Amino acid sequence: MDFLVQVEEADDGPQTIWSLENWLSNEPDLERKIRRVPTTPSPGELGAVSDTLQIALGAGGALAVLAGSLQAWFAQPRRSDVRITVVNGDKKVTIDAKRVADIPALLREVARLDGTHTDAAP
Repeated sequence: MDFLVQVEEADDGPQTIWSLENWLSNEPDLERKIRRVPTTPSPGELGAVSDTLQIALGAGGALAVLAGSLQAWFAQPRRSDVRITVVNGDKKVTIDAKRVADIPALLREVARLDGTHTDAAP
């Protein structure tokens, strides 16, 4: 199942998506499953930097690895004004850096995206 991770808001522009891609690529369970989604430049632009990563996740807890890795990434310095959205089909969860202190809640929110979890703890 493919998930999209989109940077919605960031103080440092394209540095955020590059940082996130590098961070997730260093996770052994995710490293070969990540690719940058190409984007089309707006009229008048010579090029555009994609703000979206596509992550192919299978069974076996990879979604929990993604959630845990996102939590750790948000905890790094200079992440106070970052907001991302994780999308799976028509389901999405927006994660704001100011709300990542509650790890179990973050895991539940992201786990709901695969359609197999409910409001109960994973």
